[in-house]
Amino acid sequence: MLVAFPSAIAFGALVYAPLGADYAGMGALTGIVGAIALGVVAPLVGRNPGFITAPCAPAAAVLSGLALDLAQRQQLEPGRVMGLLALTALLSSGLQLVYGAVRAGRLIKYIPHQVVSGYLSGVGLIIALGQLPKLLGAPTGTGVLEALSAPAMWRWPSIVVGVVTIVVTLVAPRVVKRVPAAILGLTAGILAYLSLGLVVPALLQMDGNTLVLGPVRASGSLLDASVARGRGLLSVSWADVALVAAPAGTLSVLLSIDTLKTGVVLDALTRRRHDSNRELLAQGAANAASFALGGMAGAGTMGPSLVNVTSGGKTIASGVLAGLFALLAYAALGGAMAWVPVGALAGILLVVAYRMFDWKMFRLLRHRSTWLDFLVIVAVVVVAEGVGLIQASVVGISLSILFVIRAQIRSSVIRGKRDLRTVRSKRRRGEAANHLLDEAGQDAVLVELRDDLFFGTTDQLLNELEQDLDKRRYILLDLRRVDSVDYTAAGFFEQMRTRLHERGGALLMCGMPSTKASRQDIESYLEELGVGHAQGIVVFETRDAGLEWMEERLLEAAGHRPTEVDLALDLEHLTFFAGFDDTQLAGLRAVITESTHAAGATVLAHGEAGDSLVFVRSGRVRILLPLEGGKVHHLATLCSDEVLGEVTFLDGGVRSADAVAATDVQLYALPRAAFDRLAAGDPGVAALVYERIARLVAERLRHADLELRSLEER
Repeated sequence: MLVAFPSAIAFGALVYAPLGADYAGMGALTGIVGAIALGVVAPLVGRNPGFITAPCAPAAAVLSGLALDLAQRQQLEPGRVMGLLALTALLSSGLQLVYGAVRAGRLIKYIPHQVVSGYLSGVGLIIALGQLPKLLGAPTGTGVLEALSAPAMWRWPSIVVGVVTIVVTLVAPRVVKRVPAAILGLTAGILAYLSLGLVVPALLQMDGNTLVLGPVRASGSLLDASVARGRGLLSVSWADVALVAAPAGTLSVLLSIDTLKTGVVLDALTRRRHDSNRELLAQGAANAASFALGGMAGAGTMGPSLVNVTSGGKTIASGVLAGLFALLAYAALGGAMAWVPVGALAGILLVVAYRMFDWKMFRLLRHRSTWLDFLVIVAVVVVAEGVGLIQASVVGISLSILFVIRAQIRSSVIRGKRDLRTVRSKRRRGEAANHLLDEAGQDAVLVELRDDLFFGTTDQLLNELEQDLDKRRYILLDLRRVDSVDYTAAGFFEQMRTRLHERGGALLMCGMPSTKASRQDIESYLEELGVGHAQGIVVFETRDAGLEWMEERLLEAAGHRPTEVDLALDLEHLTFFAGFDDTQLAGLRAVITESTHAAGATVLAHGEAGDSLVFVRSGRVRILLPLEGGKVHHLATLCSDEVLGEVTFLDGGVRSADAVAATDVQLYALPRAAFDRLAAGDPGVAALVYERIARLVAERLRHADLELRSLEER
């Protein structure tokens, strides 16, 4: 309360200052009532421990600017201006309730830090420019340039009091830790003013004295004020609502940002997460209550909240007590507040403005890479001062989005590009086939994409693939690292398909993300847009399948025919058993079983128990690693004379992958139990089998290393 109370008085006086010196006391009372109402209601509704809600600088900046416009530019009567200020606060509270109800809390927290920095600096600058004339003692309504250029307007007692307040407020934290600096600064300012009054007796006169706050009182009780405001709503016209709609929207957004920014900082201190949507509902309810009692709008404030939490305020009771203590302070000191010097309040507000201004922004000028961030902050500050705070936020967010798009455009979305001379499928082929692929491999290319494919990156992607579209027959797009695709990118895919089809080629896709909750279901999205299987784009589950498809087409075009031997290999012809003598082979034949499987059949299933070592006599078997959502990763294609099942043969665990027959296959199987019985009578067989398994595992580990290296390329 000691931190929030002086600022609440100053903010209230600032809002009512454009109405004339006679309204400063009424403005101070508005700030005090706001501190009471906001402090009590917000924690009871929000239930977020640690939050202290009170009148704040953004509210003061928006409402004082509105009061200045209504009173001096539109020449409205003070009573009319006060009614419109109250209506603005009420509409703002209603909008905050809407934000909370539609769960916009998380959206507001996503505002870029550059925009928040610029907006806080802009608010600080607005407050500073408004308070400098008051510090100098210039008449009410004097602009900052006019006041600075006319020393004849200056009143030295106000300057002395303001400087004393500023100095004590800034120095006090280094000397005294337990008493808030704002209280010490305000006290020093009051004492300085009273001391000057001993030299200049006129300073101790209340009537006509514009250097002090004046009587802090309201006409009637708080109940009377509430009834009066309620009746005032009955006379509100649509013209009134239209007049304050924009400031009310600005106020609601800025108060919400201020509150949620405070919540993020408190979360870091307390190691918990506040409910941002509920807090917005609480702020809306608290501001509505403040309106009803004749108080000022506010938000969850950083300074008082940090003092509260670091002092041990861990429950909502601390927030409620802050509001009740504000009520007690007003009851005990209300009469003495009339002698609070305006210069002292100006000094406190200037310190607030100084601390709100993000001086660290100038560090961004040290490096070329951060100049654009500095530009966003400066743009927000300039627009906030010259146009308005909400317009400044819009400009800042728009610039941030443009710079993000610029960064995306400047970085390529192509992670890698290789034709079939440097990358192949996992299917083993003969020397003749490999020679043909070396010669014709430039006709097919694998393109690995990444990040987001949207209107900002699609044109660059088209430029990078322009030559490939003119000279390649097949382009395989690997989308496994793509996060999202938009309508523009989908149109680009259709354009690629058409150009390749005209040259007798095809566009292929593989690895489409579709099961991760954090990523777009690209496959479904493209199908919904009419870009997919049915439109001639060939889509594969795995990259290897796409590579194999392109290899087959290139080999067919070259006149190559498969030369795979259909005859099943006998045991002695398998490379694994090379070097075994006849006795050992005879012993193995006695325990090995044979089986035949049609194309598409699952030979070994992921998760099933099994400890047999399996040998491919003829045909091909694809090894597929199951992924989430029914997806698979193609580990290898094993042809005749190859081995699978070596891991479970060694450890007796469950199968780690599926083995699916790519063609009709014939297999040998060596069960572990039968092998153990055989090995007990002939240890030499065991030594040879384990040696071959060790070589096999070593070879596959080396292959796995190559795949991992490819995945981790940066």
